[in-house]
Amino acid sequence: MTRVGRLIGIGALAVALAACGTPPAKDGGTGAAATAKSAGDFGGMDKLIEAAKKEGKLNVIALPPDWANYGEIIKAFEAKYGVKIDSAQPDGSSQEEINAAKSLKGQDRAPDVFDLGLNVAAANKDLFAPYKVSTWDDIPAELKDADGAYYGDYGGFMSIGYDAGKVPAPASVKDLLKPEYKGKVALNGDPTQAGAAFAGVVMASLGNGGDADNIAPGVEFFKQLKQAGNFLPVDPSPATIESGQTPVVIDWDYTNAAQTAKLQGKIDWKVVVPTEAQIGGYYNQAINKDAPHPAAARLWQEFLYSDEGQNLYLKGLSRPVRLDKMGDKADKDAKAKLPKTEGKQVFQTQAQADKAKQVLTATWAQAVG
Repeated sequence: MTRVGRLIGIGALAVALAACGTPPAKDGGTGAAATAKSAGDFGGMDKLIEAAKKEGKLNVIALPPDWANYGEIIKAFEAKYGVKIDSAQPDGSSQEEINAAKSLKGQDRAPDVFDLGLNVAAANKDLFAPYKVSTWDDIPAELKDADGAYYGDYGGFMSIGYDAGKVPAPASVKDLLKPEYKGKVALNGDPTQAGAAFAGVVMASLGNGGDADNIAPGVEFFKQLKQAGNFLPVDPSPATIESGQTPVVIDWDYTNAAQTAKLQGKIDWKVVVPTEAQIGGYYNQAINKDAPHPAAARLWQEFLYSDEGQNLYLKGLSRPVRLDKMGDKADKDAKAKLPKTEGKQVFQTQAQADKAKQVLTATWAQAVG
């Protein structure tokens, strides 16, 4: 669940792997895969599938099985196409994905595809191979790079997950400062490194008089949370939640909501998206321009953005990027289970996110340490 350090991190494992990789077998012999910008460049989906099957493998990175339903997505792709997926560093960060691509460049263990926070995606566009999936027109313009370098895949809203057997239901972000939450509030990672934690600070800002352009109130909130003894410096995971170590978790609603069903009968885990602080965000897909399995990488994108792939994201309680365009093809039961949201919803622009990142870099360590 954690995907620790989703924005900035150190790819130590990638460096270690770099020394023991072997040269990749490009294109599965097709010759065209590494430069294909659409399925049409292969002569259609059948040719793309044929090329991917010939490669026989796909390397993914930083995809925890219980994050946005990636465990089931990976199994479904393998079963559908007979392409084996090697899933590395499931709890890695967005920046660690990039680090791995650089460290393992030219080797068969390099990641073929990325799943990235917007900040990291925008900063590394030169590492991506432009590709437009067959359902490209369904992706809102504001959620995709015009050239096809990266594009939104799934999203959600920041939320507060909590063990209703240990703490009262929080009605607002400010409630977390109350004595009832002493030593109980965990944030999913370091906000200078992790996308979920970054959005958690933005949520705190919205709940304390700030806005998308001003996250200083969010930093101040976490400073107060620490001073009150309520901030728990532990990266939450399914294990820490089930053990009771992290009874309150600030994280994306789809990861928090996934625990509700998983822990049924063990812990009364509930999820709330604070009405006064609804910050949403999307992760992004991209293809490594040096992918050792370029056809499989492109087929993976086609699968994720198909109705089947989008419904698998939805089953994981995340909001697939094509949801509004799918109509009756969207899984109705899964859609009904999404955490409820109402009122004003905020989505930061890239400029706002860049500004917030600068503020965090300059102030977080001193404020929270």
